[in-house]
Amino acid sequence: MTSHIPPRLTVGFDLDMTLIDSRPGIHAAWTALAAKTGAHIDADLAITRLGPPLEEELAYWFPEEQIPPMRDLYRELYPTYAIEPTPAMRGAREAVKAVQGLGGRAIVVTAKNEPNARQHLDHLGIEADAVIGWLWAEGKAKALREYGAQVYVGDHIGDVRGARTAGALSVAVATGPCTEAELREAGADVVLADLTALPQWLEGFARTLAA
Repeated sequence: MTSHIPPRLTVGFDLDMTLIDSRPGIHAAWTALAAKTGAHIDADLAITRLGPPLEEELAYWFPEEQIPPMRDLYRELYPTYAIEPTPAMRGAREAVKAVQGLGGRAIVVTAKNEPNARQHLDHLGIEADAVIGWLWAEGKAKALREYGAQVYVGDHIGDVRGARTAGALSVAVATGPCTEAELREAGADVVLADLTALPQWLEGFARTLAA
């Protein structure tokens, strides 16, 4: 008779508006791109649509053929303008540490390009066990499955879709552009006001894994 070995707790986190309040930094990056190119970009509007890949936002401001070079230029400007002004979301460090304190892994799965994502985490002292970039919505399921994540925490309906595609529990935080009602309608299993509520919820969830 083989003994039951409970799975290792693995929790995935989105980055923008989940672990970090990226609005000030992204606003600065868009403003820098506008200054560099002379293009009209409404940075105030752009930061209300955080979550999807960069190319989707660029399409509002540039013709299709200019999107690849503007994407590269934005990413070149990003570390200079966006890292320093970007703070951690309330409870972000504690949420990641809560996973690790239970013997689990906390991974970050984001649509942001991986080098910039790592710079944000390093700057803020958020120590994730792995960082996987360039994945959006259902595409996030690839990394969540690879790492065996039972839970994915995010602020966007795209994060809910990613969790559900991976067969992971979708825990949504209402700290981004999507309302609590929108997150529930998209299929989130749990909706929290912010990450400060995650450690307590996580303790109960971890007990179900060990049962």
